[in-house]
Amino acid sequence: MNDLTKGKPLKLIFWFTIPLLIGNIFQQFYSLSDTLIVGQTLGVKALAAVGSTGSVQFLIIGFAQGLTAGLSILTAQYFGAKDYKGVRRSFAISIVVSLIVGIILTIISMIFVDHILVLMQTPSDIMADARTFLQIMLGGMLAPIAFNLLSNIIRALGDSRTPLWFLIVSSLINIGLELLFILGFHWGIAGAGWATILAQLIATLMCVVYIVAKVPILHIGRRHFKLVWSEVKAHLNVGLPMAFQMSIIAIGTIVLQAALNSLGTNSVAATTAAQKIDQVATQPLMSFGVTMATFAAQNFGAHKYERIIKGVKQTMWLSGSFSVAAGLIEIIWGKQLVGLFVGHQDMAVLNLSQTYFNVIGSTYILLSMLFIMRNTLQGLGRSAIPTLAGAAELFMRVFAALILVRFFAYPGACSSEPLAWLGSCAVLLPAYVKAVRELRLRARNEREHPEKVAPALENVVKE
Repeated sequence: MNDLTKGKPLKLIFWFTIPLLIGNIFQQFYSLSDTLIVGQTLGVKALAAVGSTGSVQFLIIGFAQGLTAGLSILTAQYFGAKDYKGVRRSFAISIVVSLIVGIILTIISMIFVDHILVLMQTPSDIMADARTFLQIMLGGMLAPIAFNLLSNIIRALGDSRTPLWFLIVSSLINIGLELLFILGFHWGIAGAGWATILAQLIATLMCVVYIVAKVPILHIGRRHFKLVWSEVKAHLNVGLPMAFQMSIIAIGTIVLQAALNSLGTNSVAATTAAQKIDQVATQPLMSFGVTMATFAAQNFGAHKYERIIKGVKQTMWLSGSFSVAAGLIEIIWGKQLVGLFVGHQDMAVLNLSQTYFNVIGSTYILLSMLFIMRNTLQGLGRSAIPTLAGAAELFMRVFAALILVRFFAYPGACSSEPLAWLGSCAVLLPAYVKAVRELRLRARNEREHPEKVAPALENVVKE
C-alpha cells in the first residue's frame, strides 16, 4: 500500500501515475486488439461493426464503471484518515452495490439491444455483426465491472502497480484468445467478443487471489455486509453522480455515433480506427486525472488541504506538456498509424482519419485540464459539478451531431470532442476555483483553531 499524504507531491503523483498509465495502455489492448485483429482478418465492415457498438458499451458498462470509481473514492478517504474499519465497510458496500447494478444493467441491456442498434441508424450491412458483438459484450458485463471495482479499490489504497501486472497478463491472454477464436475456430466477430470477456474475467480472478493473499486490510466477512443505510447513502452520493456523469457523456457519444453511421461505412471505419489511436494517446492525460482522484481523496481524509492544491498545480503543468506532444504525433503521423488497422490502400478511410487527428490532436490541452479538475473534485467528494460538466459535454456533442454534421459532414462530427471538452471545462473551472478557496479556508481554520477540527469524512457526507 502507498500513503500519498507524505512526501513530495509531484514525485508521488508521477510514480503513482506510471504504473497506472502502463496499465491503462494495456487495458486499451482489449479494444485495440479487437480493432487490429478484426480489421486485418475480417475486413472493414467487421471493423465498422465493432466500432458502431462502442458508444453503446460506453453508455451501459460505463455507468457501472463510473459507479465503481465513485465508490472507491470514499475507500481512499477512509484509508487517508487511517480508518481501516471504514475501509472494510466501504469495500463491502461497494461489492453489494456494484453487483446489484451490474445484474440490473445486464438484464435491461439484453432486452433492448436490437432497439438500440436501430435507433442508432446502424448500417444494414453491418447490423448482424454489430448485434452479435454487442450481445456478447453486454451479456458478460459483470466481468469488466468486477475487475474495475477491485482495481479501483486496490488503487484507493495507493497501489497502482499490482493492477498493472494483472492487466498485462490478461491483455496478452486477450490477444491470444482472439487469434485462436477468429483464425483457429473461425468464430468471426463473436470470437473477438468472447476473448475480451474471458480475459477480463481472468483479471478479476487475479485481483481476488491477490486481495486474499496480500491485502489483509480488505479481508471482509459476513459482519461487514450488515450494511447501515447512512453509510450506503454516503457511497451512493459519490458513486451515482459519477455513474450518471459517464452515462450523460455516453448519450452524447451515441447521438454522435448515429450521425456518423448516417455518413456511411467509411466514416465509421475511419473514426473507429482513429479513436483507437486517440485512446492510447490520451492515456497519460487520463492517468494523471485518475491519480489526482486518489491523491485528493487520501489527503482530504488526512486534512492536508494545501498539499492537494500544490499537487494539482504541478500535475497540470506535467499533463499539459504530454497533451501537446501527443497532439503533434497524431497530426504528423496519423495516416501511418491508422494504416496499421485498415491497410495503406484504402485512401478514403485514411484521409478521413487524418481529418479526425487534425481537429482532435490540436485541442488536447483542454482534455488535460478537464481530467485533472474533474477527478480532483471527485476525490474531494464533490461529484455534482462533474455531473453538470457531463451535461455540458452532452449538449455540445448533440449540437455537433444535429447541426455541424449537417453543414460540414465529417469535419463537423470531428469537432464534437473539442466542443465537448470546452463545455465541460467551462463548468469545471469555476467550481475548481471555488474548491481551492474552500480548501485554503479549511487549512487556515485548522491552523488557527486546531481544537475545532472536524473529521473530514463527516464533511464529505454533508456536502
